[in-house]
Amino acid sequence: MSARHPASVSWASRLLAALVGLGAVVILLVVVLRNQLIRSWAEGRPDTRKLLRTGGLEAVKSGEVHVPQFIPVAVTLFVVVALLIWVLTAFVLSGFGWARVALTVTLFFLAVGTIAVLRTGAPTTFMVLSVASFPIEAAAAYFLWHKDTSDFLRGTWTAPAVEEAATPEG
Repeated sequence: MSARHPASVSWASRLLAALVGLGAVVILLVVVLRNQLIRSWAEGRPDTRKLLRTGGLEAVKSGEVHVPQFIPVAVTLFVVVALLIWVLTAFVLSGFGWARVALTVTLFFLAVGTIAVLRTGAPTTFMVLSVASFPIEAAAAYFLWHKDTSDFLRGTWTAPAVEEAATPEG
């Protein structure tokens, strides 16, 4: 625990950083598993499913229906959300209560977005990472609204006294 803020604030900050880290892993996987994402997308659409089965992935990529650009969309979304979390966390660490509310709303919308990913029938790797994000989001919200965090944001939290080691007199 830091002398500047309670452990609950430190834990909230660590969990928010873990969410950003998990998001970075997902972005890396979007790049690496792009063809798997396209295949999953094509299987979920009646107009491209037949083309995928008869002509393969290259036929889908060169077909009349344009394949979504997963990489630029995912990278842009990641950068925006990561920077939002970073800035709002800095405000919470500085004692601004409104930033806790904004982070909670951000966590809520991340959870809604995660549910949307689960409903799309994305590849298994993305489903597992999506499910893994729920406990992190819940724990971050818990620590953001912990009593010690509330006291810290109200300005009533006091750091425990630092015990000074006895210095020998010479």
